[in-house]
Amino acid sequence: MKALLLSEYSKLEVADLPRPEAGPGEVLVQVAACGICGSDVHGYDGSSGRRIPPLVMGHEAAGVIAAVGEGVSRFVVGDRVTFDSTVYCGECDFCKSGDINLCDNRQVVGVSTPEFRRAGAFAEFVTVPERIIYKLPEEMSFADAAMLEAVAVAVHAVAVTDLKGGETALVIGAGMIGLLTLQAAKAAGCSRVLVADVDRTRLKLATEAGADEVILASGADMVRDVHALTGGRGVDVVLEAVGRDETVTAAVDAVRKGGTVTLIGNITPTVVLPLQKVVSRQIRMQGSCASSGEYPEAIKLVSSGRIRVTPLITAVASLNEGASWFERLHSREPNLMKIVIDPRIGNEAIQ
Repeated sequence: MKALLLSEYSKLEVADLPRPEAGPGEVLVQVAACGICGSDVHGYDGSSGRRIPPLVMGHEAAGVIAAVGEGVSRFVVGDRVTFDSTVYCGECDFCKSGDINLCDNRQVVGVSTPEFRRAGAFAEFVTVPERIIYKLPEEMSFADAAMLEAVAVAVHAVAVTDLKGGETALVIGAGMIGLLTLQAAKAAGCSRVLVADVDRTRLKLATEAGADEVILASGADMVRDVHALTGGRGVDVVLEAVGRDETVTAAVDAVRKGGTVTLIGNITPTVVLPLQKVVSRQIRMQGSCASSGEYPEAIKLVSSGRIRVTPLITAVASLNEGASWFERLHSREPNLMKIVIDPRIGNEAIQ
């Protein structure tokens, strides 16, 4: 089969690799769409340490079941499906309690570390366990379905924030996850959602996605604008989708006393926490990791149009074009959002 192989850091090539076979409890998916995630771009240059080459990356995917392994009972050949990026064991205490994203034996599709290696979906075929598969509505395009992994991440972040309804929320960062988190917060009942970023183009997308106000600022300037828009009180909830010192500190300063700051972004592994402000203002700090069973809800939200993903797809490209798109994303070319790779382009398409 053809696959986009990270043969060494910053080098991608289309390679001929053996077609995988579905083992017991697994399905073989013929890939019809796979989105390039920001984590893939950071893996491409080696900065994340979680894409050790040689590796086929890609975890935001959808396609058609081409074969099923022994013991698979919920799906048949020809089913249109997507799958979670998290491969959980189903046996540890966290899995048994429903916290599959915290699985003690967690692996991720399209990721390689010193502890595990799993081939991803920038390829014509990929195998995944049946337990992480979800069937797609017939009317949902494969490109839109490739966005479901990111939607599930956003829905999970809002879920762990424990909203009661009617909150004023601030989303910091209007990248892919921020724009989806904005929509998930609105769907969950926030009455007003502000979005802050330093990129006018992204803020335009935020407005189109339903933001009530947008703020072209960061740091202290952003906090000043948030206070001006909330009568000096601050927002009830901050959903921080960047993950660096300046944005985390600003999140703490922008939230009201007794409010919640949910940390989704993790660009930098360590940040300085303004501890005294967190303690004296009784702020709840909540981390959010991947998703944990939110795929069915994500599918409903996209199918109903309550979360719109099509406007966030910049291009659909072939495997042969994959390396150039990675380089454009890595160089931070402006006005790029989600690039979806379709391995069928140039080959016989799935009907």
